[in-house]
Amino acid sequence: MQAHDRNIRRIIIVGGGTAGWMTAAALSNALQQGCEISLIESAEIGTVGVGEATIPPIKVFNQSLGIDENEFVKFTQGSFKLGIEFVNWGRLGHRYFHPFGSYGRQFDVVNLHHYWQDAHSQGKASSLENYCMAWAAAKTGRFAPPMTDPRNVLSTYEYAYHFDASLYAKFLRQYSEKRNVTRIEGKVTEVKQAADSGFVQSVTLENGDSYAADLFIDCSGFRGLLIEGALKTGYQDWSHWLPCDSAWAVPTATTEFNPYTRSTAHTAGWQWRIPLQHRTGNGHVYSSQYMQDSAACDLLMQHLDSPALTDPKQLRFKTGRRKLFWNKNVVAIGLSSGFLEPLESTSIHLIQAGIAKLLALFPNRDFDPLVTEEYNRIAIHEIENIRDFLILHYRLTERDDSEMWRYCANMAIPDSLNYKIEHFKRFGRLIRDDKDLFGNASWLAVHIGQFNSPQQNDPLMSFRQKDSVSWLNKLNTAMTAAAQRLPSHREYVERFCKASI
Repeated sequence: MQAHDRNIRRIIIVGGGTAGWMTAAALSNALQQGCEISLIESAEIGTVGVGEATIPPIKVFNQSLGIDENEFVKFTQGSFKLGIEFVNWGRLGHRYFHPFGSYGRQFDVVNLHHYWQDAHSQGKASSLENYCMAWAAAKTGRFAPPMTDPRNVLSTYEYAYHFDASLYAKFLRQYSEKRNVTRIEGKVTEVKQAADSGFVQSVTLENGDSYAADLFIDCSGFRGLLIEGALKTGYQDWSHWLPCDSAWAVPTATTEFNPYTRSTAHTAGWQWRIPLQHRTGNGHVYSSQYMQDSAACDLLMQHLDSPALTDPKQLRFKTGRRKLFWNKNVVAIGLSSGFLEPLESTSIHLIQAGIAKLLALFPNRDFDPLVTEEYNRIAIHEIENIRDFLILHYRLTERDDSEMWRYCANMAIPDSLNYKIEHFKRFGRLIRDDKDLFGNASWLAVHIGQFNSPQQNDPLMSFRQKDSVSWLNKLNTAMTAAAQRLPSHREYVERFCKASI
């Protein structure tokens, strides 16, 4: 029998929303012939709408599908994001910025932050973000895509988006259906498995219709209808490191149209603020162990900067991951594979990463265990690295004003994260893993922003002749001037991608 006879001929995606339709769009773009793709979803089952903020790799996903950026932003009533401002995380009353892009530009064998540390320790340099182009633009409410000329300081930042996740799913549904993806309305009530292998053979809907496939993608959200409901894959709980397990979410009228997300820490969690064209997304992520649900809702409603447009909606979750992301002939993508709270806007990225790995390791009907093993190896490594970056925000707090923050400041953390914290504390060195989603600038922002200051400079600094103070001053001046040449965020959106609201 020839190898091509073992090709996957039929794929069923169970669940819609962002995960389902991102998967459908990517598969329909990659599998251009010889494979039927169907997506089963129920209009009655709501989706979890916490994924409205993204990180820069989303641009790669959209570009790979040939999506026009302005058309996409207009359709999803979106805006642009240069990073995240963190308020009250390290200490009450303190704030810092996690930028997309770099601090300055690499100009020497010694990294810029060592020059900054040298000048700052002498009282001759201001906050680290003042040497970052993303913040120079963000703090003045300005935005335009970066320049391509690497000699220009306007080439040193990156960006992502804020958008309405339900509209993004709708946008990708239209894209997918144009490429012959079939949408099936209904709720899955039964999963049939092969007696010998346990592989999923078909799913049956409430109306009795049954659908068979070779490969099943579980995008059913927290329920994990196939990966857990049928295959009993198991779950690894990370709530001892990431204690928040609940959220209240509510939209408000748009006021400040900032080109960045804001995260404000409260007594038992934190509040997000995500400005879109038609509304601002707000939510309070909290630990139900340390705060009552009603108090958490009240706290959110008291800290809104404009009137609420709807009643607040509550969400429950458990941070962690499935023990396997790919089990037999089922691949879990999105919330069905695990959940990391929305602190650094990684939910949509984890969907994207799951899809990318599936395409890189696309199976045939033999489902070689070596392929699934490699997929799981990479997926687990990736999500654990992201997990560590999120834990960093909680562990580095100096707050002792509430029970949750005292717990976080003293909790035992994964060895992999402790190793990185200690390296930075001693020499200001950033230890990266080849599967780290977040680069040096991201780790640097949180280390410095939450007071994990190096005890000494890189020893190479003593062999350099560079004038730290003079160079940093020139950098700040150049960035401040460059930011003033950019249009406002509002002006850019209205010119290129204003939604028809």
